[in-house]
Order: sequence, then structure tokens, then C-alpha cells
Amino acid sequence: MGRTVVVLKGDQTGEELLQEALRVLDPAVVQYEIEQLPFDLSLENRKKTDNAVVYQAGAAIRKHGLSIKAATITPEEKGSVGSPNRILREEMNADIILRTGRRIPGVRPMPGVYSPISVVRMARGDAYGAEEWREGDENTIEEAAFRTERISRGVCRSVAQYAFLHAKRSGAKVFGGPKFTVSPVYEGMLKEELDAAAHRHPEVSYEPQLIDATFALLLATNGEPLVIPALNRDGDLLSDMVLQMFGSIAGSESVVVGLDDTGAVGAIMAEAPHGTAPALQGRNVANPMAMILAAACMLSYIGEPAAKRASRAVYESTLEAVHDGTRTSDLGGAAKTSEFTDEVIRRVKTKLDIWASLTE
Repeated sequence: MGRTVVVLKGDQTGEELLQEALRVLDPAVVQYEIEQLPFDLSLENRKKTDNAVVYQAGAAIRKHGLSIKAATITPEEKGSVGSPNRILREEMNADIILRTGRRIPGVRPMPGVYSPISVVRMARGDAYGAEEWREGDENTIEEAAFRTERISRGVCRSVAQYAFLHAKRSGAKVFGGPKFTVSPVYEGMLKEELDAAAHRHPEVSYEPQLIDATFALLLATNGEPLVIPALNRDGDLLSDMVLQMFGSIAGSESVVVGLDDTGAVGAIMAEAPHGTAPALQGRNVANPMAMILAAACMLSYIGEPAAKRASRAVYESTLEAVHDGTRTSDLGGAAKTSEFTDEVIRRVKTKLDIWASLTE
């Protein structure tokens, strides 16, 4: 049948890696029709349109439900266009960011790390988008900085519910949580929703921990599968550490999830968890693995059997390519970016052809 996918173009190496993922999503490769609806979210175009293109892209994601995004530059200068991510998450009514660290075949993880670890983090609010200001004499010891952070009951509930449902699907334990002892009113709201979700899902193992204990205990993990719910800022830090525990931040995808009024997934934006890597631009050496896995992840949210098959074929082919020695330099290999993608494409085509012959 096929689906329309919103393609969010980006900056520097981020855009180069998106193009590698789109090579894999070619209908001739995945045997599933995808119509691309592109939006140029490069820093240059965001400035040119004063972020209008970002709002247009967000509306398209709401309409079509599926998107894949390249990494983009967030300018440092005050008063510029800022990050498109915050706008997109708000426009697609996204409450959740899911990142899962998993074993990368042939790549040595931290000792004790075996099973997948997922971080389910708030997609909006908290430290991001907070109002900030300073008071007092500038650059003196009397000067003080302030910010106003905000979280909502609705976002806390979505994060808690999704964490328990994801843990149920993956046979994992819900582990960790916010620093509710220090912040019972603010961070305690997420803890209340986690406790309530645990009551609704007694079949899921639940071990609440303060966020500092969560970081510490992860370094002494016994290898069991975990799902860690977190505030926006905590989850940002935590997910980078978790992915690196498995050997590389480039070894996993990131997905932003928007729920509909019934609590079902209404819209997703799949992306790589890393940035634009300007030092690697134009050198054909960056690892496209995370962006290719983002493409596989996006396909998995389409209900049609052909899309599900294509998703599995891309996931398996990517990990098998690494296992069999096709690796970029960050994973200890010598493959170029395009060579890694070529190998994934070859394997996807082979798998889908073989599976078709076995099911006829």
C-alpha cells in the first residue's frame, strides 16, 4: 500500500547520513513504497524562513504520522532561531523520547552489560524551554542566575505509562526515577505517576531509584533488561551514557513519540541520537548505523506486514554487517560510510528475496 514519510533535512554530516538512510529506504531495496515529503531544516533555511519551515514540518508530521530527521545545528547566539527539536516536539504533541542501548555485535560493551537498556524520557518541558534571567551586578559575585522550569501531569503520565508498556513488551524491569526526595513537588509528580502506573501494571517488575543512584547502579549492572523513565534533562544525560555503555552512541536510533487522545502512538520522528559532527563532513567516514536503524525503527511503526518485514530486514542486516566485520573507524574498522550502507542494502535485498521464496 505504501505511506508518506516526512523527511527532515539537516546540517553537515547529519544531512549526509540522512541520505545514506534514504538509500536503504528506497522501495527497490525494502520492497515497500514510501513517498518522501521533504522539508529543509538546515540552519540556513530556518534563518531564511524565521522557523516557518519548522512549523510547516511539524504540521506535516501530525498529518502523516511518520518522519525521519537528520541532525541539525542549534546556533549558540542569543535571539537566533534556536533548536528545531523543541518546536517539532510541541507541534507533533510529543511527550516521549525513546532510546535503547543494545549489544553491537563484535563491539565490546562495558563489563556486565548484556541486555537492552531503554531510556524513556520526557520530550518537552523541564530544563528545556525554561525562562532564564540574571539579577544583580553583572560579572560580580552578587550576580545570580534564575530559570523557571515546568513539567505537566499529562507528560509525566505519558512517560510513566509508556515506560511500563515498553517494559511489558520487552520483558524488562522499570528501574530508576527522579530525585523526588529533594524535589517532592516538582520531581515528585513523575514519581507519583510511576507509582500509579506500577499499580496498573502489577505484572511488570518495578524498582524505583533516585536518579543519582540510577547512574551509579548502572555502572554495576547485572545485565538484566531495563527501562528507565526520566525527566527531560536527566534523560538526555542518561541516554548518552547508556548508549556509550554498549560501545558507541552511533549504535542505536532515537524516536520521538506523540500519543493520540486514546494513548496510542499518533506520530513518530525517528533520528540518530548524535549531532552533526562537522569535523567528519565530506570525508565519507562517519558511521551511518544510527540513521539506518532510525529508518528501520520508522518502518516498525507502520502496521502493514510488508513494512514490518522491511523493518526487521534492515535491523538484522545492519547488525549482521557489523558482526561480519563491515565497520566504520569508530567501531574499529576501515569501511567508508557509503561502503557500510552498500553492505546493508545488499543484505536487505537478499533477506527479503529469500523470505519471499520461503513464504510463497
